[in-house]
Amino acid sequence: MPTNPLNIKPTELIRLMNRAGFGTVLNESRLKTHRLNDINTADHKGIDLLKYAGWLTLEYFAIDTDGEAYLERKRKAAERNAEAVRAAQDIGKLPEVVDPNRKEETLHSFKLFCETYFSEVFYLPWSDDHLHVIKKIERAVTRGGLFAMAMPRGSGKTVLCQTAVVWAALSGATPFVCLIAASAERGKDLLENIKTWLETNPLLQQDFPEVCFPIQCLERIANRQKGQKYLGTPTRIEWGADRVILPTIKNSLGSGVVISCSGMRGSEIRGQNYASSCKF
Repeated sequence: MPTNPLNIKPTELIRLMNRAGFGTVLNESRLKTHRLNDINTADHKGIDLLKYAGWLTLEYFAIDTDGEAYLERKRKAAERNAEAVRAAQDIGKLPEVVDPNRKEETLHSFKLFCETYFSEVFYLPWSDDHLHVIKKIERAVTRGGLFAMAMPRGSGKTVLCQTAVVWAALSGATPFVCLIAASAERGKDLLENIKTWLETNPLLQQDFPEVCFPIQCLERIANRQKGQKYLGTPTRIEWGADRVILPTIKNSLGSGVVISCSGMRGSEIRGQNYASSCKF
């Protein structure tokens, strides 16, 4: 006997739907839920296939409409999240310089710079040889030139060179400072000390917030350097194992200064370069 489409049994409907070539699309539980809608015959024993088809069509378009609404909500949520990320990337206003006079004086005197910001390192009185070397370092940084330095082991040669790198970078005396050690690994170790000073030295943080504050905002999370901004402008800071680029900040003497390290063995000293952004 032919099936009456206006009064089809539930089991027969399930069998017909699942034989349509789309796999198992209907089961008793799902059909029971569907039958809560107006698709049944008058006696509620069978199903009106035409009503069922009409109801499924309306549900299909309703799902499509809801899908579009969902996509719109998803897009707006993505925009909000992106805006939150952009806001988090901006370091905001810089702290004020605690002692401008101290900062100004140390920028013009390498000896005073060492005594002020690294008093725990240079805690002994200077010898005449130290003072002579300090003057030569200051002259080489501010005016250029070369000189060879030979001092007894433990007399502070290495740390003087490291502090000279920091002084040259913070004062903007040169846009590119190269720290050369006996080996590439040793050079990275020396640069790591400099990075630690810029991150943790409290007096440097007080007097050079334009350099130290953006570095602190990285919180040693490398991925943050790519998106960091200052008042909406990228700082272009780089915080690597063998190269540091100080943040590009308006009116900062050390804006965009590169500090690179190399070794006489295990790395290339010649040919180092960096395409810096335009100075403010």
